[in-house]
Amino acid sequence: MLVDQTVLDALTARAKESPRLRMNLDLRNSPADGSQRMLNAIEPGTVLPIHRHPTTSETVVCLRGHFQEYFYDADGRLTETIDMRPGGNLLNIPVGQWHNLESFESGTVLLEVKDGPYVPIGPEDILEISPSR
Repeated sequence: MLVDQTVLDALTARAKESPRLRMNLDLRNSPADGSQRMLNAIEPGTVLPIHRHPTTSETVVCLRGHFQEYFYDADGRLTETIDMRPGGNLLNIPVGQWHNLESFESGTVLLEVKDGPYVPIGPEDILEISPSR
């Protein structure tokens, strides 16, 4: 599969139509593939909870647009902000690291890679913080 601007534009259009303002495109060879490889189109305003992946690291690259990845400690305090733009950083998020992200530009698309098959995030892997923090 060739991922070109046409593919990115179509994925972005689907994200804009989604109530969550994000959409992914599975890049695996089949559901039995032992990895997770996907494109994620994320529009400004999408809400992604602070979460962690207890069994896998996560690698992300910004293909188009602009987003920031945020790291938190277990108490929900922001510990690091990583600015992500095309041609810039490749970010590897360690296993168990609390994180989320924010899109700053319409049309933002990132490549996301994780180990093993897809496992939904459970409530124990979502960090709820009070608005006063």
